[in-house]
Amino acid sequence: MSASTDYRRRVLDDELDELLAGLPAISIDGPKGVGKTATATQRAATIHRLDETATLAVVLAETSSLVQGPEPILIDEWQRWQPSWDLVRRAVDDRPTPGRFLLTGSASPQTPQTHSGAGRIVTVRMRPMTLAERGVDVPTVSLARLLDGTDTIQGDTRIGLREYTDEIVHGGFPGIQSASLRVQRSQLAGYIGRIVDRGFDEAGQQVRNPNGLRRWMTAFAAATGTTTTLEKIRDAATAGDGNTPARSTVQAYREALERIWIADPLPGYVPTMSRLNRLTTSPKWYLADPALAVSLLGVTADKLLAGGEGDITVPRDGTLLGALFESLAALSVRVYAQGAEAEVAHLRTKTGDREVDFVVERHDGRTIAIEVKLAETPTPHDPRHLLWLKDRLGDNLVDMVVLTTGKRAYRRQDGVAIVPLALLGP
Repeated sequence: MSASTDYRRRVLDDELDELLAGLPAISIDGPKGVGKTATATQRAATIHRLDETATLAVVLAETSSLVQGPEPILIDEWQRWQPSWDLVRRAVDDRPTPGRFLLTGSASPQTPQTHSGAGRIVTVRMRPMTLAERGVDVPTVSLARLLDGTDTIQGDTRIGLREYTDEIVHGGFPGIQSASLRVQRSQLAGYIGRIVDRGFDEAGQQVRNPNGLRRWMTAFAAATGTTTTLEKIRDAATAGDGNTPARSTVQAYREALERIWIADPLPGYVPTMSRLNRLTTSPKWYLADPALAVSLLGVTADKLLAGGEGDITVPRDGTLLGALFESLAALSVRVYAQGAEAEVAHLRTKTGDREVDFVVERHDGRTIAIEVKLAETPTPHDPRHLLWLKDRLGDNLVDMVVLTTGKRAYRRQDGVAIVPLALLGP
């Protein structure tokens, strides 16, 4: 198998090692530049890169060659030739032994000729690097052990608000890392330009007005961490120009962003083992990485620290920096939860009087509730919704956590764990 000596191991690697030992085919989905190919290549004995013209030409000349050779076989950017999915599915039907195929995809085309692959090809999600994967600090609190009820809340960090803000601006794309802020900004701007120019086409969505799309994406970025409606996002994008896109166009934009894994909305919590009701199911909006929102909104670390906003704003509680810090926390929590076989949602009552930023529920019903605060030390009032949820869920809620910008992890007398974001790990 191919392996790189300078490869930085990701949280997803443990999941892939376990799944590949028992499953014949795995598809790694996620946005471009997130590291899917590098991670899959660590395990592949044969590699077909379908975004290379010469490779695709060979495959088209002899389609069976795509599923032949030493295994595991990696089919990189499989959506470039969509029949590859069905070739793998049929090969698995013929011989369903573990560890045969890895597929990576940066878009999820909705095509009738592509079989779902249910039961043959298992999909896993790859997101940008978490703070732990970037090496920002060594985590001392494990989300998996929190779900087990076995973790000790302890640890100190040197990371403060300035460092968190820098990480928000820099982002977690492995290929977009530079010591030069100017280079970093250019890379992110180029990434967004490619989304507008080519990404929507790959998702099957024709773009007739690239400038209008970019402005709508900027409004979507401004809605980070909110449950505001698509109508309000549309209004914010078109304020004053009298050129409002149709509702169907806006919905198509959103769906296309999700198919290329750039939009990463967090669903509303639907409890499986409690009597909670009157909860909203509206999603909370996030982009795949808060750095994309920073680039679209044209803000800098200094401007964020000064309480600045972008040119487009939407109704939101708190500052833009607070929303982006929450987005950074969402990225880490979702990656760690996936590794622990858990799902993440947000909780909000229909009246809006109760909100919990993240509810992490494992397959066995064990749940932890997490609030995010852009503060070193939460106030006594901050965990009130966590304690309210504990009263409702009882023993199913095994822990309550407030993620902060502080320097020390500890547990309060009421049972709430206070954890600096940099100290949270898988």
